[in-house]
Amino acid sequence: MIRTIILFLIIFGVVVISHEFGHFIIARKNGIRVLEFAVGMGPTLFSFVKNGTKYSLKLLPIGGACMFDGEDGIVSQEEEGGIRRRAMAEAESSLPGDVQANRIEAEGIAFTEAGVWKRIAAVFAGPFFNFILAFVVALILTAFSGVDLPVIGQVSEGSAAMEAGLQPGDVITRINHENIHFYREVVVISSLNKGEPLEIHYKRDGQKGVVNLIPRYDEEAGRHYIGFVGAGKYLKCNPLQVFQYGFYEVGYYVKTTYKSLGMLLSGQVTKDEVSGPIGIAQFVGESYDHAEKNYGTSSAVLTMLEIMVLLSVNLGILNLLPLPALDGGRLLFMLVEVVRGKPIAPEKEGMIHFAGLVVFMVLMVFIMYNDIMKLVH
Repeated sequence: MIRTIILFLIIFGVVVISHEFGHFIIARKNGIRVLEFAVGMGPTLFSFVKNGTKYSLKLLPIGGACMFDGEDGIVSQEEEGGIRRRAMAEAESSLPGDVQANRIEAEGIAFTEAGVWKRIAAVFAGPFFNFILAFVVALILTAFSGVDLPVIGQVSEGSAAMEAGLQPGDVITRINHENIHFYREVVVISSLNKGEPLEIHYKRDGQKGVVNLIPRYDEEAGRHYIGFVGAGKYLKCNPLQVFQYGFYEVGYYVKTTYKSLGMLLSGQVTKDEVSGPIGIAQFVGESYDHAEKNYGTSSAVLTMLEIMVLLSVNLGILNLLPLPALDGGRLLFMLVEVVRGKPIAPEKEGMIHFAGLVVFMVLMVFIMYNDIMKLVH
């Protein structure tokens, strides 16, 4: 249990910090004052102030925040200054006298005073840094573990693939309109197929080919199968291939995340299949134990890195959704400002984001309750 908690805190902490650091560094580069850089939510466990910014560690490891001065734009400039000074005084009240005496007042301007493109850059930087983190970790994964090429290992007797003429050793390059780089992509497409036709592009001995088939339903398994059995080739990447397949790795998780969101919105995913921090922590622990038991510690570490890529891409994409209180919602308002040539009334925008925040907090409570009930049962 302790190891599971530690692993989750490390992975989730790195993902959240990278997101908030993206907001922080671009805001500072664009001269926007940052009031607080927080990891976690809820009561503050530890904090300090440096250069006018409060750095906090919160009790609940379920998120983070980079609070810009006047971010919601719902107070006047004078009121913003007063709020900022009160926040600084509160943050510094628990600090030693010498630290308080040496505090440097934050430089820069309020968020609402910055140009619209500077604000867009500061908000977009959070999700963007998640994709940067995912790519860096994907490079490490690819360098150490290689990749599963989409090469057919075997073809099942009497399967749709065999009747279509596909053979062991064929390299799958595209299915319908989706380019294929890994064998696991073929597995995902096969597992999600409900009997829809598939146009499969492949290479055989350097020659391109294309076949059309309809996966067959297996009564016992309760799903459709194309008829492939196992990947036939594993590639140990050279330095150039590490960058190539590292990019493909991030793309793979982007595609699977969007597919998962589509399944959630269409009702194909039940509430029991949705996990919050507790469910993710359990998944992390189980994945580490399984990999360590069957393949050793090094494989378990690589599995944790793979989960980090998945979570980082998920956080980046979810935050870009155009929903209130998320980065995507704020970006939507600023893009409307670019088109209109003037911002939407700050009071209205602030109310919308607040309402969105309330909805997300209620949703988070529900998901955490659902995670706990799954653990109990």
